[in-house]
Amino acid sequence: MTGTDRATEAFVAHRNLLFTVAYELLGSAADAEDVLQETWLRWVGVDLDTVQDHRAYLVRIASRQALQRLRTLGRRRESYVGPWLPEPLLTAPDVAEDVELADSVSMAMMLVLETLKPTERAVFVLREVFGLEYDEIAQAVDKKPDAVRQIAHRARSHVAARRPRGPVSADETRDALQAFQRAVTTGDLQGLVDILAPDVVFLGDGGGVVQALPRPVVGADKVARLLALAVENLTEASFEITQINGQPALLLRFTTEVDTVTVLHLENGKITGVYAVRNPAKLGHLTDENLLTR
Repeated sequence: MTGTDRATEAFVAHRNLLFTVAYELLGSAADAEDVLQETWLRWVGVDLDTVQDHRAYLVRIASRQALQRLRTLGRRRESYVGPWLPEPLLTAPDVAEDVELADSVSMAMMLVLETLKPTERAVFVLREVFGLEYDEIAQAVDKKPDAVRQIAHRARSHVAARRPRGPVSADETRDALQAFQRAVTTGDLQGLVDILAPDVVFLGDGGGVVQALPRPVVGADKVARLLALAVENLTEASFEITQINGQPALLLRFTTEVDTVTVLHLENGKITGVYAVRNPAKLGHLTDENLLTR
């Protein structure tokens, strides 16, 4: 087997892991794919005979590339029009079965990660989600292991104070999603109020390109009225149940084109978060080719 063949085999074996690491750091499938390209270009130039752990080395390359890109993206997001939401990603059923992974890529958790500084985010993801050792993380973020431990502790405390509660059962998820779809498609205002938590938050991301609310909407009555009003203008649309970022979601389509992705976050059988992504630049990756698996 040639060196290129060995490099290809190792890269393919760990590609899904590398993509997930990059996506959790960046919140963008398109940027994560770019990181994979950059990782591959650097990986093929490595003398594999000097690498003991291919997985760790690849994660180190991908993390460095993602961290560098994250710092640039952070500056761009400061001027983003309206609420920013992660780029929605189709997820296979096995992701929902992996409770820790589903939680880590959920819209609610990704928004918590957005509140971390870039290095804190990288350390938290690599340590808490993927279980890398402090020495490995130190090489990925160019810090000493003792410094990484301190960063990890700080990031862990930050996330613990803000992270959403754990996932609900599959039955609760299915029942809530079906009730939500029924209430939305029929415009049943009371039905919507009944399945929304009192402090439910609605966020809409249009990126300044398409119409979306410029600020969050909070409260069951306000969110229910908003959704019921929106449905009145969607007589030509169709709704499709799917799974986005490990959570139940509805795809709103006009003919075959996806117009809006609405992701639901549930706690104790109630919907606590409604995340509507409308920015067309964030909807182009909703294909099976970009399906996130475990």
